[in-house]
Amino acid sequence: MINRSKLKERVDFSALSFDYVIDKLILFTVIISLLMFILYPIIMVISTSFYSKGVFTLDNYKDLLKNENIKLIKNSLFVSTLSSILGTFFALIISLFTFLQRERLKKIILKSLMITMISPPFVSALALILLFGRRGLITYNLLGLSVNPYGWKGIVLLQTLGQVSLASMMLISTLDSIDNRQILASRDLGASPMSTLINVILPASFPGIMSVLFLQFTINLADFGTPIIIGGRFKVLATEAYMKIFSSGDLGKAAAMSVLLIPPAIIAFYFYRKNMTKLNNLSSGTKAVGGDNYDFNLPFGIRCILSFITGLFFLLMILKYGNIFLSAISINSSGSLKFTLKHFKEVRFGYLPSIYRSIVFAISSGIISSIIGILLSYYTHRRELPFMKYIEFISSLPYIIPGIFFGLGYIVAFNNEPLLLTGTTLIVILNNTFRHISVANKAANAYFTTMNSKIEDAARDLGASRTRILMTIIFPLLKPTFLTSFINTFTACMTTVGAIIFLVSPRNVVSSIVMFKDISNGQYGLGAVMASILIVITVSVNLIAIKLLSKERA
Repeated sequence: MINRSKLKERVDFSALSFDYVIDKLILFTVIISLLMFILYPIIMVISTSFYSKGVFTLDNYKDLLKNENIKLIKNSLFVSTLSSILGTFFALIISLFTFLQRERLKKIILKSLMITMISPPFVSALALILLFGRRGLITYNLLGLSVNPYGWKGIVLLQTLGQVSLASMMLISTLDSIDNRQILASRDLGASPMSTLINVILPASFPGIMSVLFLQFTINLADFGTPIIIGGRFKVLATEAYMKIFSSGDLGKAAAMSVLLIPPAIIAFYFYRKNMTKLNNLSSGTKAVGGDNYDFNLPFGIRCILSFITGLFFLLMILKYGNIFLSAISINSSGSLKFTLKHFKEVRFGYLPSIYRSIVFAISSGIISSIIGILLSYYTHRRELPFMKYIEFISSLPYIIPGIFFGLGYIVAFNNEPLLLTGTTLIVILNNTFRHISVANKAANAYFTTMNSKIEDAARDLGASRTRILMTIIFPLLKPTFLTSFINTFTACMTTVGAIIFLVSPRNVVSSIVMFKDISNGQYGLGAVMASILIVITVSVNLIAIKLLSKERA
């Protein structure tokens, strides 16, 4: 006679063992993938910087101490610092203007800022050339001037404008998180709106302002696209590292230049995180809800300045995007505009494969990155495995280091057997995936801090395994987080250049690289068409994802 109780125990044990193996396999896959595709390439870049022709040497770093290279370092720090300060200043003005508006107008401004963030690389540089260049629509056609937009001033202008939208949204969030009672108490004690702004709002916002400043510095320091298009004779470290590879194939010197970008980036990121932590500790009270809930009218002159600068920024954005679309369907012939579909015909027959690849790569990277980021957060903050804190830190490294450094890492790490990936489609997808892991990880971390674990505890009490809880409870609850991460990663992958410019080959070239080459070669019409297509695709996918998010949260 069969002992049914023993059979049941054996089945339960078998099922438990299977789930245990699956759980450990998932954990092992997450850890190994992060070590292999993030830490290993970083180590390889640093290692390569100490070798020349297969021999250990410090010559690559000695060369960096030459006058021309010292100048590159100074140039990089100069434009990054100036752009960050100006970007933070204008973002603060726009955020203050938005904070003081009624809820309806505030939502319109926030949505407009989000749209201006969905921008392919070099669009601002292309727009500056087309509007204010030697044959610019405004400078030459309207004003009859021949202006040179190239040099450090052009870089600072474009880096400033390029980061204002993100910085403004961060500062609006900072202002909204201020304890409302501080503002009301200041007004009740007789302080004027201007005095309250200076003595209450700005000091409370200071950690957020500093976070934005340091984050912008990190982004601007890593930017090589803007300087290479609009910099002219003004060179920076990121562009020279790029040129070292493409002009002379000197990986050692390029690696050394890339390594030099790391210390200031890490220092800036450290202060960014420090100020963000301070901001989170300060914003634990009743949240501010806008200027329409209490009497808060700043002096007329101040309101005019805030309104003028905010309006000017959005006017420049309209000019930028409007000119891109106009340039896609027109040519400038003998000083006059003529409408044509010539550029679209060239794109139709020659560039469609690169557009298709961009979409496929971005979707693949968005899905994989979001899944791994959520799993990383689950094992780190839900399961609280002690060693996972270090793995999570490794996952944040691509967010800190310049894209050109990460791309170079993939060249030197995966250029030989048994991991020969150079020139393949997979290497581009992997680079995009692991560069944006931190986005999904941070989004999931935020969700886990607010999500009650009682549902998981109840499921565990009823006999559910960890794997079953993960698949049937965690992932369904984190659908909004998955979608948010997917939107951000998809948009970033559709518009990325710096991290993958070394990795693409003629067989797997993507639309952002095609656009970069067109603009570099002076084919602005083709570049405008590619920019227009990328804008339409990214905006469409974002709108679809936002609609799905609204349904999930309804």
